[in-house]
Amino acid sequence: MQENTSIPVLVVDDDQKYCRLLKEYLTPFGYEVDVRHSGPAGLETAIAGNYHAVILDVMLPGMDGFEILRQLRKHSQVPVLMLTARGEETDRIVGLEIGADDYLPKTFSTRELLARLRAVTRRTHSPAASDGTDITRDIVVGDLRLNESTHVALQNESPLDLTALEFSILTSLMRARGRVKSREQILDDISDRNYDVFDRSIDVHISSLRKKLSDPAQSPRYIRTIRAVGYQLIDPDA
Repeated sequence: MQENTSIPVLVVDDDQKYCRLLKEYLTPFGYEVDVRHSGPAGLETAIAGNYHAVILDVMLPGMDGFEILRQLRKHSQVPVLMLTARGEETDRIVGLEIGADDYLPKTFSTRELLARLRAVTRRTHSPAASDGTDITRDIVVGDLRLNESTHVALQNESPLDLTALEFSILTSLMRARGRVKSREQILDDISDRNYDVFDRSIDVHISSLRKKLSDPAQSPRYIRTIRAVGYQLIDPDA
């Protein structure tokens, strides 16, 4: 069974349509988004929950974002991204001085929000992979982007629908970009993930992975077969 690796995030904003759009945008990138629409409910949920980040509007019914942040900081150091429709410098300064990690006007682009969100969660949640590398950091090779902590793989910024095993094989190949990996080496890389995989079955999963990447074996853009040796993820910068 695949482990749930989604990143829990709380959005506190009284604009229900805006919250729904934000949730629809962030979910494919591996975020599990909860929403609250009032100040008191947002504060209570932020304190009680185990969130990796809180996206907090300033103007809220019942309690404004500044007061929520003051109260929250008595209990938690969860990263907080504050939003405001006003975008005034004094608001930004006050927010940052009382403990906000970042500040965005509501005119931000969704890509900018995603980048800021990734930055604050990376600073505070940095689990290491078995080789000591930071698994929250994106692995990027050409137009492929992969993140092990969120279990999200993108091709040209579009999500790839990969099985857990295909994701692990792609991770192994992307980490070795430009270098040939034998089937045994790929098996070694994924052996700690309890897959029931044998040497030659790697070929079947590679074939499926190629189909999802629209990557024909005869003229590959991504995965090259090295006869009698193994596979190589083509380094586009080589």
